[in-house]
Amino acid sequence: MPAREDIPAKERILALFDPPPTGTDPVRGCPLIDAAAEFPDPQNAVHSYAREQKLLMVRLVTGLVAELGCREPAVLAEQLVTLADGAASRAMVLGESNYGRHARTAAETLFEIALPTTI
Repeated sequence: MPAREDIPAKERILALFDPPPTGTDPVRGCPLIDAAAEFPDPQNAVHSYAREQKLLMVRLVTGLVAELGCREPAVLAEQLVTLADGAASRAMVLGESNYGRHARTAAETLFEIALPTTI
């Protein structure tokens, strides 16, 4: 799937915290976390695939925050994907599909701290 370059980088990142489309309930959380938990051996192909996808996500987000002029894009990217993973997990456990709103607010605060004020 090609990147959505028609959407500004900051909005693409904040979309990580959007609720799933209506009608897709129940909330299942992150399938990659589920897969890694089901196959906990790091040498297992399923676990390895989940890890590679999580690393890909942080690389993609690192590129987006670098576009925004962040001085330490890898650090901010790790913080943002950690928020997204946490929001997905809490949404699943609590059965609250819009739980990402809390992580989105935290992400916006991180942007204020880490990005130049011209963004």
